[in-house]
Amino acid sequence: MTPLPGQSVEPAERGATRIADRVVAKIAAWAAREALDAVPQGGEPPHATVTVHQETGRVRTARVRISLELDYPSDIGRQCGAVRRHVAERVKTLAGMEVPEVAVQVERLHSAHARSAAQGRTR
Repeated sequence: MTPLPGQSVEPAERGATRIADRVVAKIAAWAAREALDAVPQGGEPPHATVTVHQETGRVRTARVRISLELDYPSDIGRQCGAVRRHVAERVKTLAGMEVPEVAVQVERLHSAHARSAAQGRTR
């Protein structure tokens, strides 16, 4: 319906914004990087996959899975908890989506001891 001159159009009538899952995944991966103490030397940065759902009442939710590598030894539980909290907060802030679930999967542990032993070897 076209508004009459001088009338404003309600926000819900103006259109819709859709943020692609891959964009939300990039936000989540970047947020995971921000939450970590550091990416391990020789390690890969965090990677995220996201599934966005449209709930009733226009509420969008994002279920996030983060794969990451950590230094060993370290407080793995603390780092994973920090990643969960930070990713949920950043996705909500930047994409406007509720994040009921952030699953963190630790793919690899990088041992500082193994790195120093490997660097000390010569052929």
